Amino acid sequence: MPTNFPEVWVGRVEKKLTNTDQAPWLDGIAEIDTPVVSLGEGTDSEKNIINIPTSDFEPTVLINNTTYPLALEEYSDDTAVVSLDKYQTAQTSISDDSAMGASYDKVDSATKSHTTSILKKKYGKAIHALAPSSHTTNTPVIITTGEDDGTGRKRLTRKDINALKKQFDELQIPALGRRLVLSSDHSDDIQNFDQKFADQFYNLQSGKVYKIAGFEIYEYVNNPYFNATTGVKKAFGAIPTAGTDFQASVAFYDGNVAKKTGSTKQYFSPAKSDTATQSNKLNYRHYFICVPKRNMYIGAIASGKI
Repeated sequence: MPTNFPEVWVGRVEKKLTNTDQAPWLDGIAEIDTPVVSLGEGTDSEKNIINIPTSDFEPTVLINNTTYPLALEEYSDDTAVVSLDKYQTAQTSISDDSAMGASYDKVDSATKSHTTSILKKKYGKAIHALAPSSHTTNTPVIITTGEDDGTGRKRLTRKDINALKKQFDELQIPALGRRLVLSSDHSDDIQNFDQKFADQFYNLQSGKVYKIAGFEIYEYVNNPYFNATTGVKKAFGAIPTAGTDFQASVAFYDGNVAKKTGSTKQYFSPAKSDTATQSNKLNYRHYFICVPKRNMYIGAIASGKI
């Protein structure tokens, strides 16, 4: 029974953010082996940074990536400084009676909205970062060629997945470790290939990793949007245009993914300071980053328009 509020509560939130509800397409990818440094702690300019060997990254990747505004801040002859993204939740009121002596079930229930909001944002930003900005020689973007799905969107076909495989083969991307994260639209399209194929694909729902054309197949509901005509990725958080922008599937080589989890902090004001409601006020701050190490070994399949 956790009786020490808020220390036990923030520990529980931190555990849930790091050990549960992980995006399965990031499973098995090790975190960058370098300590997190906190700068300006307790101030408005507080940040978490990491120092990494420049041999592990290509600085132009982080500078040009449309998800992160200049995540790479500076570098010396052999070390780059990267800022982790900061995720903050809105304030929540929790009564003193609920807080003191609550069970873990009560703690998890009270903080669920905070952990869910942070996870949704951080993984949405991660998959956005792992998608190329547009088609280049080193970052192929395949446009779907299937029939109309009834909304003016061209369905995903086996031919499209094979086309992406061919591009990865030509770039000599290692065969072991290729992952394809399907958008909801493309997941539905795959199940329309044929019944045998659909039955095999349902292994994905039972937790087994399924492969298509050498790609480990995953699904995610918050994939980035691409313009159906230009094949260009929409900026993170930009409102998609109906009938023109569709969620894409994202492909990457797992050895080219860098991720790092920073600190999780709880902010609160105790109930004794609130004579009106006698409630505790709290919210959370969490640091995390996930980016491709180099502007290669990544790709996407974007839906075309009829």
